[in-house]
Amino acid sequence: MARSGEMSEWSMVRLSKSRVLQGTVGSNPTLSVSFQFLARWWRLYVEEENIASTQQLHTVLHSVSQEEVGMRLDVLITRLFPDTSRAEVQRWIDKTTPPAVLVNQTERTCSYKVRLHDKITAVPSLSEPIDAKPQNLPIRIVYEDEHIIIVDKPRGMVVHPAPGTPDSTLVNALLAHTSGLSDGSSPQRPGIVHRLDKDTGGLIMIARNNAAERSLQLQIQNRTASRKYLALAWGMPEWSTAVVEAPIGRHPSDRIKMAVVTNPHLQARHACTELYVKQTYLNTFTLLEAKLQTGRTHQIRVHCAHIHYPIVGDPLYGVPNQLYHLAPAHRAAVDKAIVLLNGQALHAYSLTIQHPVSRETMQFYSQLPPAFENLLTLLDSFQAA
Repeated sequence: MARSGEMSEWSMVRLSKSRVLQGTVGSNPTLSVSFQFLARWWRLYVEEENIASTQQLHTVLHSVSQEEVGMRLDVLITRLFPDTSRAEVQRWIDKTTPPAVLVNQTERTCSYKVRLHDKITAVPSLSEPIDAKPQNLPIRIVYEDEHIIIVDKPRGMVVHPAPGTPDSTLVNALLAHTSGLSDGSSPQRPGIVHRLDKDTGGLIMIARNNAAERSLQLQIQNRTASRKYLALAWGMPEWSTAVVEAPIGRHPSDRIKMAVVTNPHLQARHACTELYVKQTYLNTFTLLEAKLQTGRTHQIRVHCAHIHYPIVGDPLYGVPNQLYHLAPAHRAAVDKAIVLLNGQALHAYSLTIQHPVSRETMQFYSQLPPAFENLLTLLDSFQAA
């Protein structure tokens, strides 16, 4: 199984055991808030068309849990908006009029210690438009011509500026690299056709003009562009291939998450992910190839967790390390390797598109990040022993 050097494509043989996994009916918790109260606040609606790489601003209604009791208000709000800086959150609490954060419909300071069942309303304040500036940041360009750029985005880099992450993004790096980018969906997103989560690295398409952007977006919509990911998941599936078709929307009670939601009263969008088992390790792990048929926020992470094979290291949808199947002598080393992932074991490793002008089929591959590669190498060595 080749994973280093020039990566070859994983085998796409469909084995006989296959399953279509459908979504289940979601829960329908409600929060009663008066119309007069909500009328005081801004509501921001963000279309979740592709995988998000930055914080999406939205109204959060949150009830403090037992685990959160005693936490500072600014710390809790920062957790609810993980891609927003604590300094920006403190500005929302102390310096916006009306305040962007209320506790039980009352203004509080940043240092307020939250109590069990406190009802928190957080509405990110509207900021001045972010003017993306060129920044000389290192990025790996896999391919470039006058129409498109294919970038191998590193883990930890946000794709485009947003409140809380105004700079040091892929867009800032691209603006320093070239002046020719498409208009994008906003001034903060020139050239951006689709997105990757901040802590998901790998291949991303960039359009250098509006015609190329339209062509690439149509290829995604028509499913003629192929975007494939590698994910290391907990568990041992009984299937070799699976199609997870389950609608995704905001989690009904935890507003920083997405979830499979099929309740007709809750907003959700159709989502479909193809999964292929590539290798299993030590009766504990499965290496999956995930192929996107749609591109919803956190789609692969949500779908894998929904079918009970969560991605290793995922801070939002994962589970505590489940190493009890491993030999005691192996547990410490594997646990350390998982910690060194510093996030989900998910990588956008393969991209196939049709060139917007020449119509030539183009395929690109990305090597796994070192921490991901090292974890698989370690599991290989223990399995071979």
